[in-house]
Amino acid sequence: MKNHDLVEKNIGWMILFTVIAISFGALVEIVPQFFIKENNEPIAGLKPLGPIELEGRDIYIREGCHVCHTQMIRPLRAEVERYGHYSMAQESVYEHPFLWGSKRTGPDLARVGGRYSDEWHRAHMYDPRNVVPESIMPAYPWLFDNIVTGEHTAAKMRAMRTVGVPYTDEDIANAGKPFIGGRVTEIDALVAYLQQLGTLVQQKR
Repeated sequence: MKNHDLVEKNIGWMILFTVIAISFGALVEIVPQFFIKENNEPIAGLKPLGPIELEGRDIYIREGCHVCHTQMIRPLRAEVERYGHYSMAQESVYEHPFLWGSKRTGPDLARVGGRYSDEWHRAHMYDPRNVVPESIMPAYPWLFDNIVTGEHTAAKMRAMRTVGVPYTDEDIANAGKPFIGGRVTEIDALVAYLQQLGTLVQQKR
């Protein structure tokens, strides 16, 4: 009892033992995951994002979409029935940073690819309440006017390659081609990114 009181009444000891407990939990639960082969190899058919999708992902992050929408379906019946197959580590091998998230103000988007048409996504981004009347999502009309120049796409690919994403020299050399002539708007890029989310796993269901 005295030892228990010593820990509870001494903030220094409390902090020390708390850190020890958390560290032990991390060693047992997290560290082994790095050595499981399945978790570190890409799922069959997984390829790095193309130039337009890569820019779309950055727009997705810039606009804070990941703050309200997770990309992580937990292996629970309610989630699987609503959103589709649970998320797997192999899907996120090329994700830097990953966008799993933990807050759902809006629905999970891990399996949204191909679920709606491009036109639906465009209408939804322009004025969400025209498509989903009860939506509290803000509108993003500027995405329809802003042009993606692709000026930094090659540099982004080179940076991604340094952390293990297998972009080839040819990929990097051709990164700017889809954007020549100002043909790609931000909404084009964002929709392209959304439409590829989770499609590999959906095909396996």
